[in-house]
Amino acid sequence: MVTPTAVLPATVSWLGTQVSSCWNNITATLTCLLLLLLVFDYMIFRKRSSHFPPGPSPLPFLGNLLLFDFRNPYTTFQNLTKRYGATFSIQVGWQSYVILNGFKMIKEAMGQKAEDFADRPQAPLLKKAGFSKNCEGILMATHSNGWKEQRRFCVSTLKNFGMGKKNLEKKMSEEARYLCSEFKSQEGLPFNPQNLLNNAVGNIICTLVFGDRFEYSDTTFLKLMHLTQELMKAIAELMPQIMARKSLLSYLPGPHHKLETSFNGLCAIIREIVDDHKNTRDPTFQRDMIDAFLEEMEKAKGNLDSSFNEQNLIKIIPEWFGAGTETTSSTILWGLLEMVLHPEIQEKVHEEIEKVLGKDKAPMMEDQAKLPYTNAVIHEIQRYADIVPVTLPYITYQDTEVGKFVIPKETIVFNHLSSVLKDEAMWEKPYQFYPEHFLDANGQFIKREAFLPFSIGRHACPGEPLAKMELFIFFTSLLQHFTFCIPENHPRPKEDRLFALTVTPAPFQICAIPR
Repeated sequence: MVTPTAVLPATVSWLGTQVSSCWNNITATLTCLLLLLLVFDYMIFRKRSSHFPPGPSPLPFLGNLLLFDFRNPYTTFQNLTKRYGATFSIQVGWQSYVILNGFKMIKEAMGQKAEDFADRPQAPLLKKAGFSKNCEGILMATHSNGWKEQRRFCVSTLKNFGMGKKNLEKKMSEEARYLCSEFKSQEGLPFNPQNLLNNAVGNIICTLVFGDRFEYSDTTFLKLMHLTQELMKAIAELMPQIMARKSLLSYLPGPHHKLETSFNGLCAIIREIVDDHKNTRDPTFQRDMIDAFLEEMEKAKGNLDSSFNEQNLIKIIPEWFGAGTETTSSTILWGLLEMVLHPEIQEKVHEEIEKVLGKDKAPMMEDQAKLPYTNAVIHEIQRYADIVPVTLPYITYQDTEVGKFVIPKETIVFNHLSSVLKDEAMWEKPYQFYPEHFLDANGQFIKREAFLPFSIGRHACPGEPLAKMELFIFFTSLLQHFTFCIPENHPRPKEDRLFALTVTPAPFQICAIPR
């Protein structure tokens, strides 16, 4: 008879053997899997053509991720440019990217070969925000009929509702008066002008899209502006994941849900406004861009391939706000910072404005040619501030040759615009604030070929004329009515750059002294 005390050691020994064998099998399997992944990773790197742009050797699985300074990623691009030249590649995970640098290289790619770079890569993570076929928005829409429809609509509608027409100039001038009134209410005390600038520029978009402006204290308006800013921050933080060609992140918990929350909150406000427009719309009179879009929807009824549908409208309006508010308000903010850091330049602007406009005449676009120095300062603010250092990505339509390199079909490409606006071959003093970049020997304004803050090519900013008008009228109005200075006993503000989708200066305070 076998006793329990005799069976137990044998059983334990058998279990130990089985566990050990199982663990060895797991270890062997994992080792094999790791080796296969390493081979796969190596083969991806090896399959690059000898004509593919050079770049740093990637680490297994991580690629070149550890090279990046995420607080200031564009310094990474500058360092890599010095090492590898104007066209280089980087790898993140198993995805390769090509970065184009310098005016010559970007002009060749986006000018002469624009069709090869006309498309956008698909971004699976954006599906979490409801983007889909015929509902792609415009900024990240692929080069489809929908993208062409929406870009054409955006350009033509902006023209119809203001560009080149006095009514929009008058509305901007009126908004500039509201802004100056808010500055004056600070009574010369220190304040941060960022939110006031956001409100003023945001109201121009509200006027175009919704047909009217908001009071700066309006709760709906404040929520609209806040959610727009939160959405921009979330997109900036998640750009590597958004650009991933294949992503499982949308199914996992994480910060990408913040993007979804901000976007849905913004869309809820917009949906209410769109519903109100549908109920109050007069087909014989277009009040704004929403009315114009609703009319296109009527024309497209029954066309299942049309991008003119209500879902797409609600996706596009946040893009109008994000692209049309942050960029312009950030540029003006940089302008005020440069004025307090360069009081001698501010004084010259004051003298020119007072000579041409006096203290009471509101600046209009017809005055721009009479204010060459002020115009040069505004352009230099755009160049020096460099608020969009890298464009949104493109994807090559076919194998294409740029410089001496071949970029294969379906490669994701970024334009490093900082390298154009600070190209040492194109600017006399690229790293200094120097308005004379835009003045000839006689003090007259001149255009510069390498001035590309709105990018170039098929995806160049369609709102460029609107932004130029806003910058001139708002900046000139502020300098007409105020002298800006560093508050007493405050340290001199630094030109520290905070990187998101746009680059803003670190928070600072100024005093606005009425003139």
